[in-house]
Amino acid sequence: MPARLRSFIGTILIIILVVAYAILATTIASSLLATSPWWVHLLYFLLSGLLWILPAMFIIKWMAGPVRK
Repeated sequence: MPARLRSFIGTILIIILVVAYAILATTIASSLLATSPWWVHLLYFLLSGLLWILPAMFIIKWMAGPVRK
């Protein structure tokens, strides 16, 4: 697969990942953390704000992989 196509597909996948993850994280927060104290909200959003990086790393690693001819 050409590197340019791989980059395009990876970019689209990362955009989809971020949007879906933001919707999921916000839905979980609004349904489960409605009456929780502020520090629980802080911990949740700190952890969930960093957790999306793990799947994005795999996509970026795939995008930067060796080009097969």
